[in-house]
Amino acid sequence: MKILLTADQYAPAVNGVVTSLLTLKRELEHRGHSVRVLTLSGSLRSWRQGGVWALGSLDAGLIYPGVRLRRPAVGSAVRELIAWGPDIVHSQCEFSTWPLARRIARACGAPLLHTYHTVYEDYTHYFSPSRRWGRWLVRALTRRVAAGADVMIAPTPKIEALLRGYGVTAPIRVLPTGVALAAFARTPPPEQLAALRAALGIPPQNAVLLYVGRLAREKNIDELLALRAALGDAPVTLLLAGDGPERARLEHTAAARGLCAPRVVFAGMVPPARVPAFYRLGDVFVSASSSETQGLTYLEAMAAGLPLVCRADACLTGVLQDGQNGWQYRAPADLADRVRALLRDGALRRAMGARSVELAGGYSARAFGLGAEALYRDCLAQKAAPQPRGRGALRWQRA
Repeated sequence: MKILLTADQYAPAVNGVVTSLLTLKRELEHRGHSVRVLTLSGSLRSWRQGGVWALGSLDAGLIYPGVRLRRPAVGSAVRELIAWGPDIVHSQCEFSTWPLARRIARACGAPLLHTYHTVYEDYTHYFSPSRRWGRWLVRALTRRVAAGADVMIAPTPKIEALLRGYGVTAPIRVLPTGVALAAFARTPPPEQLAALRAALGIPPQNAVLLYVGRLAREKNIDELLALRAALGDAPVTLLLAGDGPERARLEHTAAARGLCAPRVVFAGMVPPARVPAFYRLGDVFVSASSSETQGLTYLEAMAAGLPLVCRADACLTGVLQDGQNGWQYRAPADLADRVRALLRDGALRRAMGARSVELAGGYSARAFGLGAEALYRDCLAQKAAPQPRGRGALRWQRA
């Protein structure tokens, strides 16, 4: 199959959408499919390299950090991709590249699939002074996108329920993003881990509570700082691996609470190739976020053999199983109690870490690629089938 993937961001940007897209591209190509990508460049200049077309764009960071909007002129990119004739168009973003994905799919008669990656309701503080109006805008945007898609893809049942609650009537399929499990299962040499720990200023005797992700308001990092404060003088380091718009404020808050290094260490943005080593520094993975669609860092931590203590969220159903590979908590006091229990009991940590590895096995990158391929073939088969006249047929069947 010839498959076009579209998204507003691409490598070297680091976030869940880009990670999902790169994993999908790699797995589809490994299975012999021809994959091209339409995205935005990080400047006004458009470029093409290999199978990636990047359109010139403008910085729109005032709307949301890191966001860019494409320039009106799209040059020859759309014409070239239409001439290429993709069998499937799979969109990953609702903004600048979405109208182009729809235009290309219509011109080629290809099924248009869209993955809904972000719970925008939790991000309204970036673009709306009113949460109520922000949520209304999010629902209207989502219904508009869904009205133009043949199939909506939800990474978890949580997102499927969210879309149904918005009034989306398009077919919805649940397809979790997979993780390259082998990369996180490998243990670096002890001297490499010791050097990394020393470079971060973490004493050899300290246990490490690890968070990996953006430092943003919706991630609720303040609750993790409160956790570290609750642990008092215990030899424990809260290691925050990631960057974001809240970093300066969080550093100030930590300092004001006496949580200077090594009690709390801000590692900053970590290159993707080095992320697996950071998981190997951790003893327990912690997260206070409830804004995840799936939470790829949870799966990465599990693949690395860590127990998890995370704020309860529907996206964790089947992933974080209470009492088996960690706990979901609902109150800050519960977070501290669960972390203390794991820090006290090494045997419990190891048993839960081993269970994490077992559960992570169901979310491999290979399973992700196979699931996407099966869904694409199903869409193409329905397109080739006799056109039904009843309600519920896909749009390209009714056209």
